[in-house]
Amino acid sequence: MEEVKKWFDKAKDDLKKAKDNSGIGNYDVASFLSQQGAEKALKALLLGRGHGLIKTHDLVLLARILNNIPDNILQLCKDLTPVYIETRYPIEEGFKEFIENFEKVQFQNSLRRTLPKFPSEIALMQSSL
Repeated sequence: MEEVKKWFDKAKDDLKKAKDNSGIGNYDVASFLSQQGAEKALKALLLGRGHGLIKTHDLVLLARILNNIPDNILQLCKDLTPVYIETRYPIEEGFKEFIENFEKVQFQNSLRRTLPKFPSEIALMQSSL
């Protein structure tokens, strides 16, 4: 269970850093760290339930492997999964406007709501291990 704790601790650290970065306008970094925090929290749950470490960045896949994931968490996973790619790599000019809009509007409206909610939802799921 020590490994599970390490994954949860790192997930919480990523989410704290995401919140900190959003506060100073670094929405691309905040978005990426939000996705990473969610990924690590889901992987901690999987490890806690006896699954091996699954090497993927697809949050929906990880959530579905868990079974009985709440619909709101599944939706957050759907929202966050593309962020891993979109915030890490150079993008085509036509797609850049989408990302800039995502960073300013979607992060503020969607992911900011996720930050305080996701850890509490994961904590409830963790308690069921």
